[in-house]
Amino acid sequence: MDLVIVESPKKAKTIAKYLGSGYEVIASGGHVSDLPERSLGIDVEHNFEPEYVVNADKERVIKQMKSKVEKAKKVYLATDPDREGEAISWHLKNVLGLKEDNIRIEFNEISKKAVTKAINSPRSLNLNLVNAQQARRVLDRLVGYKVSPILSNKIKKGLSGGRVQSVALKMIVDREREIRSFVPKESWNISAILLKKEGDKKNYKAAFADIDGKKTTVKDEKSCKELVEKIKQGNFSVDNVKRDTSKSRPNPPFTTSTMQQDASNKLNFSAPDTMKYAQQLYEGIDIKGEGHIALVTYIRTDSVRISDDAQKEAIEYIKETYGGEYAPNKPNNYATAKSAQDAHEAIRPIDIRRTPESLKDKLDRNQYRLYKLVYERFLASQMTEALYDTLAVHIVSKSDRDYGFQLKGRTLKFAGFTKVYGKESEEDKKDDVNTLPNFEESEKLFLEDIKTEQKFTTPPQRYSDATLVKGMTDNGIGRPSTYSSIIQVISKRQYTEKDGKYIKPTELGEIVTDQLVKYFPDIMDAKFTAEMESDLDKIEDGDREWRSIISDFYPPFIDKVLKAMNDGKRVKLKEEESNVICDKCGANMVIREGRYGKFLACPNFPNCRNTKHFTEDSEGNITVVEDKSKTGEAVVSDVVCEKCGAKMVIKESYRGKFLACPNYPKCKNIKPLEEEESSICPKCGGKVVKRINKRGKPFYGCTNYPNCDFISNQLPADHFCPKCNSIMKIEVQDGVKKNICINRACGHEEEAK
Repeated sequence: MDLVIVESPKKAKTIAKYLGSGYEVIASGGHVSDLPERSLGIDVEHNFEPEYVVNADKERVIKQMKSKVEKAKKVYLATDPDREGEAISWHLKNVLGLKEDNIRIEFNEISKKAVTKAINSPRSLNLNLVNAQQARRVLDRLVGYKVSPILSNKIKKGLSGGRVQSVALKMIVDREREIRSFVPKESWNISAILLKKEGDKKNYKAAFADIDGKKTTVKDEKSCKELVEKIKQGNFSVDNVKRDTSKSRPNPPFTTSTMQQDASNKLNFSAPDTMKYAQQLYEGIDIKGEGHIALVTYIRTDSVRISDDAQKEAIEYIKETYGGEYAPNKPNNYATAKSAQDAHEAIRPIDIRRTPESLKDKLDRNQYRLYKLVYERFLASQMTEALYDTLAVHIVSKSDRDYGFQLKGRTLKFAGFTKVYGKESEEDKKDDVNTLPNFEESEKLFLEDIKTEQKFTTPPQRYSDATLVKGMTDNGIGRPSTYSSIIQVISKRQYTEKDGKYIKPTELGEIVTDQLVKYFPDIMDAKFTAEMESDLDKIEDGDREWRSIISDFYPPFIDKVLKAMNDGKRVKLKEEESNVICDKCGANMVIREGRYGKFLACPNFPNCRNTKHFTEDSEGNITVVEDKSKTGEAVVSDVVCEKCGAKMVIKESYRGKFLACPNYPKCKNIKPLEEEESSICPKCGGKVVKRINKRGKPFYGCTNYPNCDFISNQLPADHFCPKCNSIMKIEVQDGVKKNICINRACGHEEEAK
């Protein structure tokens, strides 16, 4: 039997369906090797040689894969068709000791046709792709490991910076400061309400535009009033009538960036959510009566190109469904941006005849909505242009001068692609040619009223997920596979926060940005980052050697690192004042952050050392939590001391709370405080409880330690993932308790019992 290795269990399930009984398809669960977690892992003295180690959580998976490799007649590596996927295959080949060269297969869509074609034409690993990924990984590690300690030393502990994320953060900070510094400018709109005949019920609203044919802006109220008086004195007549036809071409099919933008604007999806649902559609979904079916092509792409076969199938479907007039005489082709890699097709449905409506009761709501968006965008991209009748009427009020007004309208003549995707603009909704009679040049009109409206220019909007992705794309920052993770990372680091759907920087985010710009101006420059992305593309194309890019980057970078480290200046964060009064000196206590989290402290430290624990609700209201251990009042637990039989009391040290025997020093028994949250150990069946480690951080450990060494950072389910053998965590989502695999590449989830 032949063995096929992919990253995701869902992808494995879909591929297995197409390959049949002669193949076994298994999943690696993503990367099996990477740079070490707790060290730089790059030998800067010896040509930047990376030190790859096997991920601790993948040792069991690798052992299982090795046993299957030994029994297989042939092994194929079918990871995703991009740099990251090629690197995963490269690591798999090395870790599993695979000797054959032609073992790599790739496909842009998970369909029977594509998978069969790929399995019949395996290739050797593309080391240019692997090296492009290595260069990115090494660059990101160098920047992260060297910059993060500087931020921690100068601002506060635990901060970190990234090569690409920090540039995206700067975009957000720059936009926020542009908004703050914005000075609005006043202007006035003047509208004439006109009649064709005196006494008519139907009127027409024309907007003031010019004086003697020269475009004019009304800047203040005084000018507005003077103009209105002069306009009223004149006689209105039609100066010019222009009727025409305009065309609107459909947008190209989705790239990763445009899909995220449209999903944000039309479905209110965040970029990470869009990619989550897109990944599900790409890897495959269980459809009743059909099994596991993949619905869309590869979702990480910056190309608008589509295959000839997909184009022909779409045009045939358009003719059958909508009529020949909706299919173009010549197929629509779109130009891919010069900066794009163009390695894959645009995002499209695998089967154009699998309509959204046919899947509505087979997909969950968000999967369906995203599939519908992708499907309709692709179908519309292959349809004819929309045609519009347009009308432009220029009207003048003649008094001391000619005061010009514009009356415009546009109405749909032939729907074309709008039959499927897209609606008319707000302008189309306001003006409709069909409501306008046939104006004639020199025709006299009658003034019913004049309306004026004061307006002010508005500042630019904050970035939303959609506009930030567009901004990163326009600036050449990041690549399709990184957009959503960039947004997630800067939010997780608390450098940004959401205001509705918009992203704004936190005070911490602004301070971090200023420090990075001060010490690393080139890294924070969008143009520099875009050039680095271009260099990575050159590695992929075989035009540059990956280590040379690192060796060009590192010396000036490390010089800046040393200068920053030798600069002893620190930034003091502004403390957040609470409404809690210090009961020792009367000052308003401030919120500070220590090794165990946030706490209230007196601002008059060291003269007053009063501190308090507190809780905070979703609206920011603070409630002080009395700590009885500080008042000397022992908190008695229900835990019985197994040495003397007394009920143990809760005490607290610098490592956190613990249980101690009240009969100390006669009985010196102590034990960790087991929190209320508990579960069953998936390894030995014992009890798993929440504990505090030496650094003061919580974790979940088995009570059978040291006989069982199971630990987890999250509350675990009572069994390992049935798909990839990773730990399953327990979460409550929308009131439903679920077991979710912590391996993001797996994504398996199930309702908890």
